Amino acid sequence: MKTFSIKPDVLMVDTCQELAEALHLGEDDLIITNHYIYNPCLAQLQLPCSFLFKEEYGAGEPSDEMAEAMYRDIQGNPKRIIAIGGGSIIDLAKFLSLKQVVPVLDLFDGKIVPEKGRELVIVPATCGTGSEVTNVAVLSLVRRNTKKGLAVDAFYADQAVLVPELLKTLPYGAFATSSIDALVHAVESALSPKANDMTKLFSYKAIEQILKGYMQIRNYGRESRLLLSKEFLLASHYAGIAFGNAGCAAVHALSYPLGGKYHVAHGESNYAMFTGVLNCYLSVRTDGEIAVLNQFIAQILGCSEDTVYTELEKLLSSILPKKALHEYGVTREDLQEFTDSVMTNQGRLMANNFVPLDRDMVYAIYKTLF
Repeated sequence: MKTFSIKPDVLMVDTCQELAEALHLGEDDLIITNHYIYNPCLAQLQLPCSFLFKEEYGAGEPSDEMAEAMYRDIQGNPKRIIAIGGGSIIDLAKFLSLKQVVPVLDLFDGKIVPEKGRELVIVPATCGTGSEVTNVAVLSLVRRNTKKGLAVDAFYADQAVLVPELLKTLPYGAFATSSIDALVHAVESALSPKANDMTKLFSYKAIEQILKGYMQIRNYGRESRLLLSKEFLLASHYAGIAFGNAGCAAVHALSYPLGGKYHVAHGESNYAMFTGVLNCYLSVRTDGEIAVLNQFIAQILGCSEDTVYTELEKLLSSILPKKALHEYGVTREDLQEFTDSVMTNQGRLMANNFVPLDRDMVYAIYKTLF
């Protein structure tokens, strides 16, 4: 029985200069990144690598069309792909590291067996994805009007490098949504039926570091986050290790139709579903791991277990105000469509729920959040 694993080698360095030296970046490397990361952090290094910039292929969440366009523009035959960025960059790089990438839908449909074609190095530039240590990549499937994750061993990085300096370029909004995403990773992996004592060590440590960091930001202001870059980067990493082993669940599953149709950032769409799913779980079962989780969070927040989700939402709202679904443009008719999409397309995630959720329960969560 599989209990716990960490696939890539993990290295931490303080700066991008140290990153370039440690990886011996050269002409055989293709770096996939954003201009807003390249200009302040990489341009002055004058690296001999090839580059692809996500902004040149469209805005918003990564999609099947974006991945195919980037694949067509790869020059030569790079030996390594270096992903330096957030979840969008990392997910695209995972697909571009495969031997056969197009058509992308054939990978999701099982018509192409995913095989790694190039070495993959992942350098996260946000504090949310945790994807540097997972075998999961998520794309918006434009022709199917949804988002879907693919989990295959070929997506594991060969090496992951943590560089706290990169977080200092992160705009506050991206910090907020990405770190909330890491919190969701940690909570869902803690509640997963696949969780064990090893994975929970990482889940609960991530929860603790993120919530205590948020309390500091609430008390001392947004700029105080810059003093917490290493803590948030490590928390995201810990959460990635946890969900890479135990899996995510309904929060992610319910968020994908919102992100796919209304192009809401991944972390924010998870945030929109977060306490709605937890309250649904609690309405079915109050004992077991959810009781452990609620007690743990209540102790950090200094509140009673009866008010833990209310106080959690207050804290999260001080970091990023929460919106109801209709504020994103969602209609009541969408709720049925979203529910059908979850039940049809998100079986991989729904299998990890703390308690089983049927169609009526999923629809009820959407209605509550509308």
